[in-house]
Amino acid sequence: METVGSRLTTLRESVHLTQKKLAEIGGMAQSTLNRYEHDQSEAPYKVLVWYADYFDVSMDYIFCRTPKPQGKLYDYKPQLIQEKAEQNEELRQFVEMCFDPASPVNSRLKEALVKMLQEGGGI
Repeated sequence: METVGSRLTTLRESVHLTQKKLAEIGGMAQSTLNRYEHDQSEAPYKVLVWYADYFDVSMDYIFCRTPKPQGKLYDYKPQLIQEKAEQNEELRQFVEMCFDPASPVNSRLKEALVKMLQEGGGI
């Protein structure tokens, strides 16, 4: 199983740098870098961001969330927005079900209700 430390080692080795040289470039002690690479110590976020910038990789890659250095490429759709869209559709179906389509009065009431819900953020 890959770890953050193994990813840091892979990145360093991919450009043929020694721990000592990379530690100098990153402004840290070689022994500190060694602990990060061997998962004996967790690198602070500041160091991980430096790695991501220096090696031009994503944090997803460093955290072993993807094997792709460019990271996960996906359309951002927060769960709440998807859930709200599903709830809106259910509400719209409920409103449709409550009114008799043959009645002109019900049609106007339904339109008014749907409009109110849309304006209020319900649909």
